Amino acid sequence: MRKLFSFMAIAALAAAISAPAKAKDYTLTLCGASPGGLWSLLGAGVDSAMKAAYPGSTITYQTSGGGFANVGLLRAKKCQLAIVHDVEAKLALEGKRPFKQAANDLRAVAVLYNWAPMQFVMTKEFADKHGINSIEDIVKKKAPVRIAVNKRGNVVSQVIEEMFKAAGASYKDIEGWGGQVVFAASKEMSNLIKDRRIDSFGNGIFVRHRSIRQPGEAVPLKLLNVSDATIEKVSKKLQIGRFTVKGGSYKWAPNDVKTVALSAQLVTLDTMPKKDAFNLTKALIDNSKKLSGVHKAMKKLDTKLMASSKSTPYHAGAAEAYKAAGLQ
Repeated sequence: MRKLFSFMAIAALAAAISAPAKAKDYTLTLCGASPGGLWSLLGAGVDSAMKAAYPGSTITYQTSGGGFANVGLLRAKKCQLAIVHDVEAKLALEGKRPFKQAANDLRAVAVLYNWAPMQFVMTKEFADKHGINSIEDIVKKKAPVRIAVNKRGNVVSQVIEEMFKAAGASYKDIEGWGGQVVFAASKEMSNLIKDRRIDSFGNGIFVRHRSIRQPGEAVPLKLLNVSDATIEKVSKKLQIGRFTVKGGSYKWAPNDVKTVALSAQLVTLDTMPKKDAFNLTKALIDNSKKLSGVHKAMKKLDTKLMASSKSTPYHAGAAEAYKAAGLQ
């Protein structure tokens, strides 16, 4: 009986040794923004990529107030991954408004897109009346413009404020010469300009987004340029990329328009184990089409872009994965 038991024990041990090790799976929470938006689709793309690399993994998408809020949620350990804009990450790392202290433990995993340009739209009627072709013209001529700049506290509003400061005027200055600064979400801006309750709006959003196309079908509009000097100042201060909205992107905007653009990044904290960050990043590299395929707006995403963060240092594990893939 003892011999039989010994043979069985030896056989079981041999089977255990020879059996392939079970691949690790991951259960992580990713903080994004509102439900149903592009960031939620990107969350689904990260989940799909991880499932492809590590079957059984689950990336749960957590709705939130957006990038600024996500930094706090990461540090409070409410999630292990988050999507933030490059400007939000830079302000967090430096401890600048709205952050009260530096989040110097923030680390990049992948850049997800860099093509959300700051687009300034104005009714043709107002632009013609005041001779305005650029945001600098608004400042130079002290035009009493009623301009919407996205919601208060939103990164878009903060970038637009910096752009006007670089052009020579604050929000307070605009109101001082008879203008009005309106804090409104994208859909609300679109309705306000269609109803002629505002003269202009600025938004950091993909080219040909419906919130710009739709009012252009109801009201004659003009896309305003941004000077090289303003772009240079804002790019240097916020480390935000330059962008050109190609002429013809809108029927009513035949010429190229220069501006700056937001990018979005997948980030974590430096406390994530290096091996886990490596595995996560490698899964995204190997399955990048799971991300680029979530929406037609994401088709330009590739592994070279994923490895291109300038505003946020990469997690050591992520950097190792990009180096191993020849991307850094």
